[in-house]
Amino acid sequence: MRILAVADYESPYLWDHFTPDKLDGIDLILSCGDVKSRYLSFLATFSHCPVLYVHGNHDEHYQDDPPLGCICVDGAYYEYQGLRIVGLGGSMRYRPGAHQYTEREMTFRALRLAPKLHFKKGFDLLLTHAPGRDMVPCNDLAHMGFDTFNRMLDRYQPALFLHGHTHLNYGRGIQRESVYGKTRVVNPYERYIIEI
Repeated sequence: MRILAVADYESPYLWDHFTPDKLDGIDLILSCGDVKSRYLSFLATFSHCPVLYVHGNHDEHYQDDPPLGCICVDGAYYEYQGLRIVGLGGSMRYRPGAHQYTEREMTFRALRLAPKLHFKKGFDLLLTHAPGRDMVPCNDLAHMGFDTFNRMLDRYQPALFLHGHTHLNYGRGIQRESVYGKTRVVNPYERYIIEI
């Protein structure tokens, strides 16, 4: 399966300089949050596959202007062509606002999915906005990752973990790809194609 993942910045390559062939061969589009709803709607219009998304910490506008033709998997389990996906959007709470959570709140969000994950015998892809704890060299509260995600990866060992929130231009230590246990970790800042 060929996945186009996007996060945090609307890619000029896909939006300003779009040609239909740029989506050829894409089986699934996943958004890790903090992109304009119009951008996701645009991708949904020109793609021949589902566009799934979770909320970023700056996606409060989705409530009044949701991405059209897209599927929100935030706080949900979703299966597509045998690929089992779990979505948990948002960031660590650092100010009042939607899509921000304490560690405890994120743990409860994940626990609500536990019966489904038990029945389905796990999942293959974790789609989030924030990273796991200590996966990126950002120590400020806003960009701190969640231990909840690390525990989910430890327990279920999915093939892929996609997260945004920590832009690649934040510093030299921010990596596009890494590995956590048996899981491939990808930060698709702007756009990135993944084969799974």
